[in-house]
Formats: sequence, structure tokens, C-alpha cells
Amino acid sequence: PHVCVVGSGPAGFYTAQHILKHHGGARVDIFEKLPVPFGLVRFGVAPDHPEVKNVINAFTQTARSERCAYYGNVSVGRDVTVAELRQAYHAVVLSWSAEDNRVLGIPGENLSGVYSARAFVGWYNGLPENRDLKPDLSCETALILGHGNVALDIARILLSPLHLLRKTDITDGSLAALACSKVKRVWLVGRRGPLQVAFTIKELREMINLPGARPVLNPADFTGLENAIKDAPRPRKRLTELMIKTALEKPGVKPMEAQAAAPREWGLKFQRSPQEVLPTADGRRARGIRLALTCLEGSGDSAKAIPTGDVEEVECGLVLSSIGYRILPLDPAVPFDTQRGVIPNSSGRVEGVPGLYCSGWVKRGPTGVIITTMNDSFDTAHSVLEDLQGGVLDVSTSREGFGAVESILRSRGVRPVSFSDWEKIDAAEVARGKAAGKPREKIVDPQEMLQLIGH
Repeated sequence: PHVCVVGSGPAGFYTAQHILKHHGGARVDIFEKLPVPFGLVRFGVAPDHPEVKNVINAFTQTARSERCAYYGNVSVGRDVTVAELRQAYHAVVLSWSAEDNRVLGIPGENLSGVYSARAFVGWYNGLPENRDLKPDLSCETALILGHGNVALDIARILLSPLHLLRKTDITDGSLAALACSKVKRVWLVGRRGPLQVAFTIKELREMINLPGARPVLNPADFTGLENAIKDAPRPRKRLTELMIKTALEKPGVKPMEAQAAAPREWGLKFQRSPQEVLPTADGRRARGIRLALTCLEGSGDSAKAIPTGDVEEVECGLVLSSIGYRILPLDPAVPFDTQRGVIPNSSGRVEGVPGLYCSGWVKRGPTGVIITTMNDSFDTAHSVLEDLQGGVLDVSTSREGFGAVESILRSRGVRPVSFSDWEKIDAAEVARGKAAGKPREKIVDPQEMLQLIGH
């Protein structure tokens, strides 16, 4: 059987890996829009979390298998349609990523100084489409809307000492911008309370221990929470206990010199919902944000934030919205639930389209960490294998696979990038990084990548 996977992020690679491992004859072709593979492992994971990127080693083993091929620089939906792929392959698995972010839907969100978390993370991680972002870091206070791990990542990058960032694969351009940054205070704002934060304890602990930055948590936000978490699941309990401990710690607990030597600070604001980004006098830039105070109806994860009618204004020249990613439909031939931002499916089988599958964020929505995506992709791969074994997929008719796609791409002037091409780009990035004392220096311009491999 010839199987094709669209998207070379964790979802695509884990799906391919599982199919190859459990079917001795299957061939898997992976298509990727960018010249370079690995999706959110390369462009989403924070530069100071190199250990999370170790999965790349396993993905590289998969790509080097003689039954697997990688074709970068091919935009499915534009260079080749899903219908054309379905003609060429016995099964097609869609695993493309979030192409957009959820909008706030409030006045002032298009002012200069307001950015989506997706664009900001893409900028410091070298995602080609965000390489020209040039965020304005000339203000002292930044405000991040959202209480997830991405929000903490951004706060940490904004407040990290430069000597720590210099040792990472953060891009050269963003490092230069951060070196001139005036930001010294970051607020992380959420609509709900401490019991509903979505970040995890590892990320919170890292933030609390960040050199040169001190946490500012309001003890009043945490009163009575010890009782509320008695029966909470252990991860939620430990996370809340760490916030309580940090909020109640007296300044005197740390040596005074250490306190004085923390020129930067960050804090959590709860039960506040963005109403409007406030403009400067000339109406061009953000100077602050008006937040509606909320009260919670219900408890636990299902608690809803209801505006109380009271508002509060916070001064900030930089607003980052980290309220979630949005999946965009890829091809009119693929069913898509715009409400939920997913492809309607059952265990990865796309509803009403036999032979078409999905895994990763397009399958379950843009949430979860790499391990969630791994399990979810194995589940989709299992459905493909089941359909191959059960005869749902007709393997008796031979499908040409990449042979058929290649002539379509050639006729449209598209030259795919192979995995060995990527390894040349990889080697160049590592060499450039070595010269600067970094693990790698990412190339952020796709044209430069293609020149490097003689395309």
C-alpha cells in the first residue's frame, strides 16, 4: 500500500512511524509546505527547551527508512490537490497545523503593539512567514492574554537574561531585538481563576526560578484555595500549591540583595477579560488595555467567566494574545467543521470520505503537548492499518504514489525538497550556530534555503 501524509510535524511523523512499524510492506510519503520538516517541534517549542526537540532524532530515523520519503516545498491544496493525492495513494492522512490564531474580537486589536502569540513565537523561532514581524519592545510593561504554556513561554523569553538566550537556537534577529528591549514587567491575564489556569507546573516553576525576575502574585487571589483543592487531581493540586506558596512567600524569605537585584518582574492577573486595547493620542499604537472584571459561575474546568460590570485599565505598550490557535481549511474537497476548527472524523477516519484520514490538531483541535499528539497519531495510524487489513482500502489496484504526483508538480513548476536536501540545510544551520556558540542558527528565508541546495 502507498500511503501519503500531509504535514511533517509531530502528528505527521508519528502517524508515518506507526504505519511503517506495523506494516512490513507499506510505503509512506510525507508532504510539507515548507522546505524544512518537523513543524511545531522546530517552530513552536521554546528555544530554551532543547530537550523537547529530541524527538527530531526519532523522526529522522523514520524519514531515512527506505519505505519513507519526504517531499518539502509542496503546498497541498495549491501545488497539488487532495483529490489528486487520493488518486495517487491508497490512503491519505491529513496532519497539517494551525495556520492562524483566534482573534480577540475587540476594538483596538489591530493597533501597532498588538500581536498574536502565534506570530510572536514564529518570529523568535524562525518561522519564515513571521520573519519580518519587528515587534516593538520599547515599552516597560507587556501584557499577555492567556494562562497557558505558550503565554509562559513568551513571558520567559521576554524576561530571560540574554546570556541564557544566546546559548539557544533563537534566531539572530530576535536576539538582537531582545537585547534592545525595554520590557521589564510582564502581566499574564486570564478570564478565570487560579484553579482554571492551563499551564503546567514545570513551566510555572521555571518562571518562578528565572534569574533576575521576581514573581508578583496577589495573596488575596489565593485565599481559601487550600480547601478547594483538597480533592483535586494531583497535578492541579501541586500546581495550585506552588502558586499559593509563591504568593504568600514574604519578601524577607529571600536575601534582600537577591530581591534588589531582580530588575524585572512578572505576575498573574485573574478574572479579567479584555474589552478594548486603548490607543495612544495619535490613535496608532497601544498604550494600555481595558479589562472587564469577571466572576465565576460553576467550578473546576467548566467554570464560566461572567462580566461583573466593573472594569480596570492597565498601562502596557505591548499586548500579546495567547488565547489559542485556529485551524484553517486546506482544500474545499475536505469536510471541515469551522465552528470547532477540526475535520469531522471518527478515530481519524474522515466522515463520509473513505480512504481519507486525519491526525493531530486538525483531528482534535489545537491543544495538547507532543505526547498527546503521539497517542492521537498512533490512534489514526491504527485506523489506517485496520482498514488495510479489513479490506476497506482496496490494495489490489496499484496506485502510483509519488510517480503520479511528481508529473503534476513538474507541470506546475514545483520542485520538491528531499530529506537529504534538508540534511544539507540542517548542516549549514548547525555550522553557522557553532560559529556563534549556539546549537544552530536557523535560516529564516525559504529562498535562501532553496539556494543553498541548488534549487
